[in-house]
Amino acid sequence: MLIDSHCHLNFPDFKADLDAVVVRAVANGVGKMVSICTKLAEFEEIAAIAEKYENVFCTVGVHPHDALEHVSVTAAELIERTHHPKCVGIGETGLDFYYEHSPREEQKQCLSEHIKAARATGLPLVIHTRNADEDIIKIIEAEAPFPGLLHCFSSTYEVAKCAIDNGLYISLSGILTFKTALDLQESAKKIPLDRLLVETDSPYLAPIPNRGQRNEPAFTKFTAEKLAELRGISFEEVERATTENFHRLFTKVPR
Repeated sequence: MLIDSHCHLNFPDFKADLDAVVVRAVANGVGKMVSICTKLAEFEEIAAIAEKYENVFCTVGVHPHDALEHVSVTAAELIERTHHPKCVGIGETGLDFYYEHSPREEQKQCLSEHIKAARATGLPLVIHTRNADEDIIKIIEAEAPFPGLLHCFSSTYEVAKCAIDNGLYISLSGILTFKTALDLQESAKKIPLDRLLVETDSPYLAPIPNRGQRNEPAFTKFTAEKLAELRGISFEEVERATTENFHRLFTKVPR
């Protein structure tokens, strides 16, 4: 069984056929999915989806794109929502200096509150980082230890090593299958197998052979297959390792 550790099942892309999406995931060996929150206003909707499907779980958090709108968010507000039985993580949060939809300082402040919530609850922090390698390294080194992972990883191996050295995990998405992702593929060979998870980040970033289509949890298998190919191990070994790693990190999700 694989686990899609990061998808967005509440997004409009899935509104018409969510039941079928969940069924297809299971049919393709994806036994569990975590639907990720990007702003507090959507938490109730995401939690309702998790309640509807036994194998879907959720998180609570504010994406860095929306940090400016949540400049006053507190760890206490995040922690309160983690009392929901199917809320299993904090985030996604982090730094995005590529689009900079929110100012950098507001992103950092928002991330700080999420780290406090993760540390207080013991739930993993789901970190988005783009074009912010130097800053995310500084923050991880200053704030660790706290449970968490770098999701949809596409940064340098230096960032991965910093995360691993400070107890964090790395989650790989369909980007791993892209022909241009040579640096990421080299990193995926070196990151310890016991620190890797897989995800789709659907509806975005559909892997080869479905690139350009709407992504969905069923496509998790293509990232796992690519990871197995790169490391010269069996698909079943990747499946076992990434699922075990997921449960080691997302301790609130029943095995």
